[in-house]
Amino acid sequence: MVKPLEEQLEPGASEKEEPRQFSKLLMLSLGALGVVYGDIGTSPLYAVKVCFFGEGSIAPQPANIIGVVSLIFWSLIIVISIKYMTYVLNADNRGEGGILALTSLVHPEGRIVTFNRWLLVNIGLVGAALLYGGVNITPAISVLSSVEGLEVATHSHLFAPYIVYITIGILILLFTFQSQGTKVVGSAFGPVMIVWFLTIGALGVSGIVRRPEILAAVNPAHAIRFFLLNGWAGFLVLGGVFLVVTGGEALYADRGHFGTTPIRAAWFCLVLPALLLNYFGQGALLLRNPATSQNPFYLLAPSWGIYPLVVLATAATIIASQAVISGAFSLSRQAMQLGYCPRMDVEHTSEEEIGQIYVSTINWTLLVSTIGLVIGFQRSTNLAGAYGVAVSATMVVTTLLIGVVAHELWGWRKTTVAAVAALLLIVDLSFFGANLTKIPHGGWFPIVLAILVYTLMSTWNRGKMLLETRSTENLIPVEQYLEGLREDPPQRVPGTSIYLTGNETGVPQALQYQLEHNKVLHERVILLTVITENFPRVWASRRLEIKELGESFFRIISRHGFVEDINMSMIFESLKKEGFDLVMEDTSFFLGRENIVPIKGFKMNFWRARLFSFMARNAMPITEFLNIPPERVIELGVFVEL
Repeated sequence: MVKPLEEQLEPGASEKEEPRQFSKLLMLSLGALGVVYGDIGTSPLYAVKVCFFGEGSIAPQPANIIGVVSLIFWSLIIVISIKYMTYVLNADNRGEGGILALTSLVHPEGRIVTFNRWLLVNIGLVGAALLYGGVNITPAISVLSSVEGLEVATHSHLFAPYIVYITIGILILLFTFQSQGTKVVGSAFGPVMIVWFLTIGALGVSGIVRRPEILAAVNPAHAIRFFLLNGWAGFLVLGGVFLVVTGGEALYADRGHFGTTPIRAAWFCLVLPALLLNYFGQGALLLRNPATSQNPFYLLAPSWGIYPLVVLATAATIIASQAVISGAFSLSRQAMQLGYCPRMDVEHTSEEEIGQIYVSTINWTLLVSTIGLVIGFQRSTNLAGAYGVAVSATMVVTTLLIGVVAHELWGWRKTTVAAVAALLLIVDLSFFGANLTKIPHGGWFPIVLAILVYTLMSTWNRGKMLLETRSTENLIPVEQYLEGLREDPPQRVPGTSIYLTGNETGVPQALQYQLEHNKVLHERVILLTVITENFPRVWASRRLEIKELGESFFRIISRHGFVEDINMSMIFESLKKEGFDLVMEDTSFFLGRENIVPIKGFKMNFWRARLFSFMARNAMPITEFLNIPPERVIELGVFVEL
């Protein structure tokens, strides 16, 4: 993964290093264009159209047009430029960003879990679930809206019966090639997005020069007047306006890939100007011809340029979809490492970039749900009704959590935090309220999906904690166990045995059962605990903790960050540096496999216990997760009642 720029450019660098530093900034900014800004960069395809065309839209009259463009302008300034660029991006969880990284900041390791802290963590978990709820809509609405440009190009309904099929074909290709990784395609992402932003900016200029009075929308008085003239109908249009800022969460989520400086440079130098020019240009076009509200983005282009624009827009939406899908993979890995999601197979698609991963379960689930959305909603204007509810709710969660971070970690006064949070929440809650009206028109889908994801994540986390508690009830202290071995020494056989255990003090049940049944022990016994910390990475000096217990017993604790990969070969390599020269072919791994038996009346609802049992049975085995050769593994069954 690329280090944040702040870590790469050391203070006091010599003048000779300045060109190299500037070159790094350009390269990282180019990468940010291709990954970070795909979602928000393709919003012009459908955002203005939704405001003036279709159900819940407003009449394209001059006052309404200027008012909506004014709302778009100030939304980009307040939500993206101020909230995310200058406020949220500063929340640094050791270089990483995103809703789960932010949640970890408000619940650092070792903090006593009070009700308020538990509530904050669950609010963060709800935010993560909402992201999952909305992530499959971006590929559907982006690709569908770009393909709809074919209708504009032909001035007929020739392609109308095939729009859905073409969209599904593109989506199938997109998701099928995920397993190949984004390394090769990724190098082209930045240049394609540069062409995209320059093109939409130029189209915007062509519209503005014909009706320059649209520039009056910079005055916020037009936005206020819009609400006064339209009342409730004007408030509902906020659901369409919100589409221009839906990529805001991606800015923070990708902080760890590029750092704050390249993300900000790309935004203020290219993305923001291009977006504003295009939105103002679409507004100018509507002033000239209100009938263009059916597709103002494509109708802003000259007739000869529509076909090339459709191709470019399709490429841009594929990039936007790629970024969202990759983000879902990263979010899933963080959830696994933090204990909110069962283990799944994570494949690395690049030897250089740790962030380029592929999670097949998530990939195919997203493909099925995305195709279902396209078939169910048919048109991008219909799909817009499902878009925004989950993302706007996540933005509210981000504002609440960042306020806690500003007070507890940055030392801001409560009054300052309250004032900033209140101003941001006015905007966030307004967008959220407007999007709530979309629930009957498709907005229910991401909400239902988010509820399902939250139920799964919270059930898994709760079940894991109860399982750990139950598993430690009958554990024998190491000192007591070793004393028994000294009094009645068992037969020792050559080799090393490693017992995987989540407990750092007791003797795992697998060891007790193995000795009870087989009556022998290996000449060297290692009790290994693998811990995922609440921060992204662990320093090499703190990764391993080795303690000799006596009788050739060793307790080893291997610590990893929640964005780091864990596998046994890496642990062996680290142990070798500490003097433990382990050979995989001479090592046996013993694992106690818990068979969960749900019972009524315990600390977990019966239905949740059954759900947890089902998830545990279908989770990826820890041996596969750690890449332990199956022929070196011995599993001992343990029944646990929950």
